[in-house]
Formats: sequence, C-alpha cells, structure tokens
Amino acid sequence: MNRLDAYRALMRVDKPIGIWLLAWPTFWALLIAAHGDPSIRLVVIFAAGVFLMRSAGCVINDFADRNIDAHVRRTRERPLAAGHVTSAEALVLFAVLIFLAFLLVLTLNPLTILLACIAAGLAILYPFAKRFTHGPQFVLGAAFSMAIPMAFAAATNSLPWVCWVLFVANIMWTVAYDTEYAMVDRADDAKIGVKSTALWFGRYDVTLIALLQLVTVLLLAYLGWLIEGTVFYWLGLAGMTALFAWQIILIRNRDEDACFLAFRQNHYAGMIFAIGLALHYWLPAPFGVS
Repeated sequence: MNRLDAYRALMRVDKPIGIWLLAWPTFWALLIAAHGDPSIRLVVIFAAGVFLMRSAGCVINDFADRNIDAHVRRTRERPLAAGHVTSAEALVLFAVLIFLAFLLVLTLNPLTILLACIAAGLAILYPFAKRFTHGPQFVLGAAFSMAIPMAFAAATNSLPWVCWVLFVANIMWTVAYDTEYAMVDRADDAKIGVKSTALWFGRYDVTLIALLQLVTVLLLAYLGWLIEGTVFYWLGLAGMTALFAWQIILIRNRDEDACFLAFRQNHYAGMIFAIGLALHYWLPAPFGVS
C-alpha cells in the first residue's frame, strides 16, 4: 500500500456510506431552512464540509483505536492497525482536514462558526467515548446531527423549532443504525472492553432499535405536520419506514452479515426521505392533495 492509498483508506474515501449518512440529514436541513431553495454556495460549502469532517472523523477514530483495531477481525487491516501509516502522520492528516473545514466555515456567519466548533468537539470526543460510556452511539448521533443547526444558522441565522425536531430525529436514527453496525463487532468488542449500545442493550437490542426507528418516524411525521408536507413528503417518509421494517427483519437473528447489510440500507432510507422532501418543495401536490 503506497502512502496515497494509505491516506485514502484512513479517510475511508473508498467506503462512502459514512459520507452519505452525514450528507442526507444535512441536505434535509438545507431544504427545510431555505424552503426548498438553498443557495448553490451553501450547498457546495456544506457538501465539501461533509466530506472533510467525515474524513477527519474517520482519521481521529482510527487514531484513538490504533491499539484496538488489530484485535478486531473487521478492522485489523486498517492503515494504522496494519502499520501502513504512523500515528504522527494520522494526526497531521487530521489537522489538515480540520483546518480546511474551518476555512469553509469562516465564510459563514458567527452563529454557524460557533456551532461548527461544537461539532468539531463532538467529532473528536466520539472515538474516546467508547472507553467511558456504554452509549457512544449517542455521542456519534449528536456529532452527525450538528450539521442540521449549522445549516439553519447559515441559511436563516436562526435556530427554529423545526430545526431541533429534525436534530433529535436524526440522533435517534443515528443511534439505531450505528447499533446495527456495532452488532457486527459485538463479540470482539466484549473481549477487548470497547463499549457500545449493542452490548448495553443486550437481548433487547432488536426491540430497542425498532423503538428508536419508531421515534425517528414519529418525529419526522411531526415535522411533516409543522411544514405542511405534501403527499411527496409522506411518500418519502413511508419509504423510509418500509426500509426500517426490512432492517428489523434482517437483524432479528443477529447474524453479523445481515446486521451489516441492515446498516448499509440506511443510506437508501436517508435518500428516499430526501427525495420526498425535495419533491414536497419542488413540485405541486398532485390533484391538489397535500
């Protein structure tokens, strides 16, 4: 593995699902904040920010787990664990990514800059949360959701009620899908002492994931009522709900491959809801049905 390939792997450029899981809620927020018409400038800034911050998050996560990943079957070939990148190189790469993201944020208003600092702090905190809390997925949920108030702040310089409804909904969704992800590594995590909601929830894991998904759907339904969602909004939410139900079927026997497949399905859940939300703003309701 040459240096460039190692850095790309460290940033998970070859595994873009994390980018999409961060991007979809960001685009939801931009659409709602701008009533369906966000500026090209904001879309470009936030898209670049999603890529940089997700990449930075992966780098600092692997740095924090550099002595753990080698003991986990799924992660033992990651660049730091395999020795393809040094710890110093990883920290330099993280600093460069954070600096570039900060330059983007400096083009926005003071409220967005303040929120970006909080987001960066959560991104750094998450990898270490696995050492001291059984719910690191909640920290990840907060980190992955900070782009939502940032988008509202950038577009409107305010943080309305709909922003926080979407924020909490996204935290619930993130905890649900990252618990599915953690179920893949549960046996290894238990051996090496890494904490996760998959271990914390125990035999109630599938039930609690279903509950988290239900809360997500209910909050998004409330959001639809707040923004007077048209039929497109509700179709998008119905599609997301159907995928949630399919995920519960997949993970019911706790097979590791099935859990990983269920986790990956969340990209499509976020995309379907984004399409419904966009059409809500961009197209008239068919036959006048709202």
